[in-house]
Amino acid sequence: MNPEKNVSSTKVCPTCGTRLSENATRCLVCGRTFTDKTSSTSTKRIHSQRLPEITISLPGALGLMLITLTIGAGIIFLILRGTGQVTPPAPTATASPSPTFEQSPTPTITPTPLPTSTPEPPVEYTIKENDTCGLIAWLYEVSVRSIAELNNLPPDCGVLSVGQTILVPRPTPTPSPMPTSTLSVADATESARQKINYTVGENDTLSGIAANYGVSVETLKTYNGLTSNNIYSGQIITIPLWERLPTQGPTPTPTLPPPYPPTNLLLPADGAIFTGANDTITLQWAAIGGMLEGEAYAVTIEDLTDSEGRKLVDYTTDTKYILPTSFRPAETTPHIIRWWVQPVRQEGTSEEGDQVWVPAGTACTPRVFAWAGIGEVTPEP
Repeated sequence: MNPEKNVSSTKVCPTCGTRLSENATRCLVCGRTFTDKTSSTSTKRIHSQRLPEITISLPGALGLMLITLTIGAGIIFLILRGTGQVTPPAPTATASPSPTFEQSPTPTITPTPLPTSTPEPPVEYTIKENDTCGLIAWLYEVSVRSIAELNNLPPDCGVLSVGQTILVPRPTPTPSPMPTSTLSVADATESARQKINYTVGENDTLSGIAANYGVSVETLKTYNGLTSNNIYSGQIITIPLWERLPTQGPTPTPTLPPPYPPTNLLLPADGAIFTGANDTITLQWAAIGGMLEGEAYAVTIEDLTDSEGRKLVDYTTDTKYILPTSFRPAETTPHIIRWWVQPVRQEGTSEEGDQVWVPAGTACTPRVFAWAGIGEVTPEP
């Protein structure tokens, strides 16, 4: 039998050589302190073979992915088409709708109501120096009579004092004609006939007008709804030219020319003002072409301011007329003078030997001008 050997781990102090226990931390002889030795076992690193890397940007990656998907989709489509599982869609014909005709409703004509004018209040006017009722009436385009009636004045307005306030009526507006609808057959035939409107003058008679235009008196009375031969100045008479009487006798007399158009007034201008320095005033107008022998111009001049209503009618073949000095106002207050021209034709002579004139056309639109006198000179005693 072998004796058992008690083997324990020891260590030797490097300073004094004393054998100590392996776990001793200090030498009991020399007092040296021992430190633990950390056994470092070096681990050998195992180096594996590195794989190759490919670096690509994000836009490139997205583009590559899109290309891949497109190619894959195309391959799948070709495979399915080869097997007959995919059939291209056939175009479907769409039927065009048939046109429908809608009958438009017949338009109904709604009569347009006539415009009604609202009367405006009169204008207050304060009398100034040298103002007359005729001058105020001319400025506001009204008559002297309307001013006198509105202010309870005499017919000639009497004497107006400076600073006096009067009421001036407003001119009556003329309504514009409304458009008419399509004429019937009878109305169209009536409108196609030639006719004219004639304004009756002061010395006109119904028989004279009928003789001038070659129609009968009864035709004028029937067409204008007259019950007698009485007519008044300013009345408008319609003359049906298609009712002219045929010329009797083997040798027909020449047919009268149609009525002449209104004369075009030239001088003085409408609203002109003349002072006492103007002894005479020349009236001028444009000539009417085609006037025959025995035809002339009737020049009518009237003083609207004069209380006696002075009026002058004269006849001339010239295109001007010199207003005589005797017609000039006597006072310095301006007078409103109105004048117009009308073509006339000589019809014969009266019992006194004077020429008888009848209208040969329409009178023109009157003009007015103001004319002041130099005043009456009072002789010294």
